[in-house]
Amino acid sequence: MLKNIQEWIILLSIFAVVSLAANWIGYDVMPLSALPGMLILVLICLAGLIIQKALSYKIPSVAYIAIIGIVLSMPWMPGSSIVVKWTSEVQLLALTTPILAYAGIAIGRSWTDFVKLGWRTIVVAVFVLLGTFLGSAIIAEVVLRFQGII
Repeated sequence: MLKNIQEWIILLSIFAVVSLAANWIGYDVMPLSALPGMLILVLICLAGLIIQKALSYKIPSVAYIAIIGIVLSMPWMPGSSIVVKWTSEVQLLALTTPILAYAGIAIGRSWTDFVKLGWRTIVVAVFVLLGTFLGSAIIAEVVLRFQGII
């Protein structure tokens, strides 16, 4: 388990650095001001991963991570105001960019596993991507026309 924890720390550290850079570039939040919040998020993720590995239940680690994050940010929890203040410096989209990039790389490296899911999965994925793109385009068109921009 110690090897897993070391790997998680390295991976979460890479995500943290890339997310801090994305937060700085995209939202003009200086990395030093977002660093405490990023450290809290990394520790929450690490705790959730350790709990999932330590317990024998078949509950995904994301559930433990979400529960820990929710509990730590509840108003009745001591120190929650500090947790909320520090983590509010980290923008959500700055976090999703490196995570989605990693997911894309992971899928790209294992196309054989992806193909094993069957042709139906590929068809569903194509329609989901197409629907998301078209839906976004339609919403953007409506909003921009409503505002008189186009």
